[in-house]
Amino acid sequence: MARWQPVSWRDVSVGGRFWEGRLRVNREATIPHEYRQCKETGRVDAFRLAWRTGTEPKPHFFWDSDLAKWIEAASYSLATHPDAQLDALLDEVVALVVSAQQADGYLNVYFTVVEPERRWTDTRDAHELYCAGHLIEAGVAHFQGTGKRTLLQAVCRYADHIATVFGRGAGQKPGYCGHEEIELALVRLYRATGEGRYLQLAQYFVDERGRSPHWFGVERGARGRDGHAEGLMAHLREAARYNQSHAPVREQQEAVGHSVRAMYLYSAMADLAGETGDAGLLRASERLWGDVTGRHMYVTGGVGSSAANEGFTTDYDLPNPTAYAETCANVGLVLWAHRLLQLDCDGRYADVLERALYNGVISGVSADGRKFFYANPLGSEGGAHRQDWFGCACCPPNVARLLAALGGYVYSTGRGEVAVHLYAEGSGRLEVDGHQVVVRQVTDYPWGDAVALTLGLTEPAWFGLRLRTPGWCRAAAVAVNGEGVDVAAATVAGYVRVEREWRDGDRVDLALPMPVERVYAHPEVRADAGCVALQRGPLVYCLEGVDHPGTRLEQVVVPAGGVWTAAFDPALVGGVVALEGEGLEVDAAGWGQALYRTEGPGRRAVRLRAVPYCVWDNRAAGAMRVWVREG
Repeated sequence: MARWQPVSWRDVSVGGRFWEGRLRVNREATIPHEYRQCKETGRVDAFRLAWRTGTEPKPHFFWDSDLAKWIEAASYSLATHPDAQLDALLDEVVALVVSAQQADGYLNVYFTVVEPERRWTDTRDAHELYCAGHLIEAGVAHFQGTGKRTLLQAVCRYADHIATVFGRGAGQKPGYCGHEEIELALVRLYRATGEGRYLQLAQYFVDERGRSPHWFGVERGARGRDGHAEGLMAHLREAARYNQSHAPVREQQEAVGHSVRAMYLYSAMADLAGETGDAGLLRASERLWGDVTGRHMYVTGGVGSSAANEGFTTDYDLPNPTAYAETCANVGLVLWAHRLLQLDCDGRYADVLERALYNGVISGVSADGRKFFYANPLGSEGGAHRQDWFGCACCPPNVARLLAALGGYVYSTGRGEVAVHLYAEGSGRLEVDGHQVVVRQVTDYPWGDAVALTLGLTEPAWFGLRLRTPGWCRAAAVAVNGEGVDVAAATVAGYVRVEREWRDGDRVDLALPMPVERVYAHPEVRADAGCVALQRGPLVYCLEGVDHPGTRLEQVVVPAGGVWTAAFDPALVGGVVALEGEGLEVDAAGWGQALYRTEGPGRRAVRLRAVPYCVWDNRAAGAMRVWVREG
């Protein structure tokens, strides 16, 4: 079913004023910082299996996943930016991880040294399969990024062991994971090795989920004791919805429960639909996509509004200061969108991918690359700040691995076609119908609205070139070698498609006008009633208190007819386009001591400045608002 293949991150360079600095910080600051945190907190040395009762630190049952994601990020980085020191460190870490593997292929620190008697007895809460999934992803990335097979061979052994434990055969557990991840990881392992048994195991885990009798209840009865997260699960009204096991996946009608788990499950469903042509999985994926993006997604591309369940609540429940919008969930939305995009190259998936990437994902890391948001609120009175690390540290390495592999999200190829999904300075080396093609982008996107693409070919070749026209763009223009293209007539599912014989040096110019626009929420989103958000191109903006001393942002009103101007400020958080406009602030002067009165307050004019949401909380601490009253 999958018609498209993403061009590997190994073959794509990404730079320019927006991305070059961020990706350099990811390589030079974030990845080293995260290794130090893993080392200092004991996550690295835990793989020495030296822990004994009473000693500290005691390994946690999902520590393995944090180091696995760091291995993945480091592997991607090495492939595009060789670094002898990082290469040697990665070899050392991989050797340590592999040394912890047991004779039967099992590879998990906690259940090897802390509670070996509870191995595979708590699949709902204990994250064994989740950690296995991240180790598998790390093994694939390490192999693809470095060409070394050490970790890949180890995770293949582990996957083979898991296949003996779980399944519908005699003596096997008819179970699945409480925190999805293993499913999409196994698809990646299948693609890397060509071994069909890994795809079959992924299919099993997805198909088994939600069947009756409910596995986690069966497992609890056999175990006869509480699970590792019994306290959390006990307070949930419907625990099965929390981990998306309330119904078989093809019957699920809406997004429920923990948002990261949901994103990883839905990603696997899309992968399997593409690999197997499973129409039922595809219908379910599309139905769930419509629910998430139509009723549960923040304007920043964040998903999962509630801290109580780290996930979804009711339709249109999108509070702002208490927004959870976990960084991992936002990363997961990018992963899911990218997978669906490969099925039919529909721009609606790329639009959400871009929205989440440019706003809800990169907001999760500071400009210096050493502090992180777990939750990403859309409003703050000044108390929300990034942290160096977390006890549950899933988010920092998740952002690092996504940014290190960013090039893999830019292009795809299909039969006789090339698609450009994202615009960024750089180039991609790709193959279409046996022809080698280099696509070079020159652009200041998203600060500027012009993109120039030049094609490099050793010989003329006939193929279709698809250029995404973002959903936020109202008046895209395209020209090939200076000759205009009828955009309306050539648009297919959000992409302008130009099919012709391409020659070396052919140039395509794309104009994507990005005026400052006002965004309004669906009327059912109570938190945003009477409010407006500002957007320019793919970037959502916010007001920060640091730019408005003496002004209470909750009292600011944006006039309905006000004009906003955009200008690049090189001194602002490494250089960003800021917006300037006029606003009004409710003025309490002269109100007196009365708590209520029949005459409304006055208003005074204030100059407003909005900055991209992705860079907030990088200067002095203060309040922040994405949604501002309009009137």
